[in-house]
Amino acid sequence: MKKEILELFDNTYPNRDYTIEIVNPEFTSVCPKTGLPDFGTVTIRYVPDKTCIELKSLKYYFLEFRNAGIFYENITNKILDDLVELLQPRSLSVITEWKARGGITETVSVHYSSPL
Repeated sequence: MKKEILELFDNTYPNRDYTIEIVNPEFTSVCPKTGLPDFGTVTIRYVPDKTCIELKSLKYYFLEFRNAGIFYENITNKILDDLVELLQPRSLSVITEWKARGGITETVSVHYSSPL
C-alpha cells in the first residue's frame, strides 16, 4: 500500500469545523490465510485542518489493497495511520464493514483525535 499515491489540497475553510465523509462500498482485499477475496465497505469521516484528501488519489490508494493479503484489523488501522500522517486532521475515523464469509460478518472501527 503506497501512501505516496495520496494527494492533498488546501482546506479553504481551516477556521471552521466540518465533517467530510467518504464511502467506498466496493473495497477488496485478500485473506492472508486462504487467499480468497474479501469484500467490504470502507467509511472515512474526518474533520480537516489545513488539508483535505483528493478523491481520485484515494481511489488508487484503495486499489493497492486489492491483491494484498492482509487482515481486516490491519487494513483499518493502516488506512487510519496513513491518513493521519498525511492530513494531520482534527479528528479522523475509519470504519470497515466486511461481507459475510462462512456466515460471519465483521466491522472494525478506529478513531483518532488531535491533541489539543
